[in-house]
Amino acid sequence: MGSPITVRRFRTDDVPALFDLFHGTVHRVNSRDYTPEQLRAWAPGEMNAARWATLADRYAVVAECEGRVAGFADLEQDGHVDRFFTHADFQGRGVGTAMMAAVRSEAERIGARRLFAEVSVTARPFFERHGFVVLAEQRVVVRGVALTNFRMERPL
Repeated sequence: MGSPITVRRFRTDDVPALFDLFHGTVHRVNSRDYTPEQLRAWAPGEMNAARWATLADRYAVVAECEGRVAGFADLEQDGHVDRFFTHADFQGRGVGTAMMAAVRSEAERIGARRLFAEVSVTARPFFERHGFVVLAEQRVVVRGVALTNFRMERPL
């Protein structure tokens, strides 16, 4: 049996660790589905502090395992899952499932009718396993570079 996973609420002092997790996950895990140019556009080395500060304004959770930050996710009031990332070293160990349970529980608590997200090619199978369906394939432009993702949702 694996190490226990703890999911707790986000704290503002988590931001540097979450940015590092985001950057590392995109460059290590999503590299199987995106080009180096796309990865640099999606997750540049510098942190946009204002964007990361928005985590304090919504329901955001941090997963910890083995004394390390293993993942994070955030939910907006309308049921939008904005960010959802599991550390490259903790993929396939239940971290994402634990975070999804927390996000779903909060969405139900606030009366959201659905969860929806813009999901990477890499994350699509995980979201499908959690009841999400593809509404549309999209090409989004980030820092001048086109990336493919999927608009997905699941009813609650």
